[in-house]
Amino acid sequence: MTKPLFPASHLRLKRAYEPAEPQDGVRILIDRLWPRGVSKAEAALNDWMKDIAPSTELRQWFGHDPARWVEFQRRYRAELRHHTQDLDRIRGLARTQTVTLIYSAHDEEHNDAVVVKDVLLGNTRS
Repeated sequence: MTKPLFPASHLRLKRAYEPAEPQDGVRILIDRLWPRGVSKAEAALNDWMKDIAPSTELRQWFGHDPARWVEFQRRYRAELRHHTQDLDRIRGLARTQTVTLIYSAHDEEHNDAVVVKDVLLGNTRS
């Protein structure tokens, strides 16, 4: 594990269906698809980085099946290697303020945001 370039406390995860709060800081949606039933006003996003979301093929293969979690992480980390600029942008923001990665999955332990957070924090394994 490498040391992150920002305090870990500056990086949070939150479901898109939870209300926005001031302590969320910069809110970035990291899903490729817009969360169903959430208006743009309710989402209160600062950015939508859909390019760093898992590819459609990977998302469909995973299907939020916890039995595929380990392999999903491996494949998604490989995809994220092609999005270093976006990841660096999030790291830059997190150096000075709280950044909340917004996702829509119901499973709070097995989703793309968990993987992105681990990558940003320099965790090599989950």
